[in-house]
Amino acid sequence: MQAIRREAPAKLNLALDILGRRKDGYHEMRMVMQTVSLCDTVAVRERAAGFTLRTNGDFLVPKGKKTLEQQAAEAFFQEAGLPMPGLEVLLEKRTPAYAGMGGGSADVAALLRILRDTRCPGMSDDQLERIGLAVGSDVPFCLRGGTALAEGRGEILTDLPPLPPCTFVICKPDFGISTPLLFAQMDGRRLTKHPDVEGMLDALRAGELAVVAGCLGNVFEEVLPPEYKDVFAIRARLMELGALNAAMSGSGPTVFGIFRRREEAETAAAALRGEYSQTYLAEPVGKLH
Repeated sequence: MQAIRREAPAKLNLALDILGRRKDGYHEMRMVMQTVSLCDTVAVRERAAGFTLRTNGDFLVPKGKKTLEQQAAEAFFQEAGLPMPGLEVLLEKRTPAYAGMGGGSADVAALLRILRDTRCPGMSDDQLERIGLAVGSDVPFCLRGGTALAEGRGEILTDLPPLPPCTFVICKPDFGISTPLLFAQMDGRRLTKHPDVEGMLDALRAGELAVVAGCLGNVFEEVLPPEYKDVFAIRARLMELGALNAAMSGSGPTVFGIFRRREEAETAAAALRGEYSQTYLAEPVGKLH
């Protein structure tokens, strides 16, 4: 059977605020999220039996637990009331891993879109997002895409006017940051700087790119341990290279800068690649469903 393919666009957090810890152990979030053109490709084809996952040609066999993709497929077929066939999922990875860009969640979302389109086209967007939430907090947004306000764990989504045309320079230093570590740093700490989410919403409604950029912010930056100082060095370098503003995405360590013109972004990316090989260009992407 021929494989069915879908792109899996990554996301950036234009604004990320944490309002406190909830009784269920999660944190109450308030974020403005944006889908971008940097993406993986997910392909699915049926096989005789079982579930296999390949990443850039190599079989991925997790130890002791199912992959997020298998969890998502099983949840989909259970929700649809259909028997699960044998599946082979192939991931062509381009989005950097452990980067704060939702690459894994985007892959799950693309898989769910394929299964809905081919197996249960009548399934609603709300149903699909509910399945995605059972796998990960970013999956509902990665299913929807575009520009959105994300609240709760990230699953309460409000569509926003699209970000005005611009180009992102995205730079990931060669280390990862533990998301649980950063959340733990938040607990019991009084934050002094919060992103201007309301200002960003107003600027999106007005279509004012420079004002949107001026409202970028991520509270995780305030609790980064000193060993992650490259995050701030990249942010400062992006500003020197002409970005309207720059910030860390998600729990990092990826930093992105917003540029009004593609040519300026290309020049900045070329300058950064000399020191940081994982440097990319991307544009905003609209809604996916």
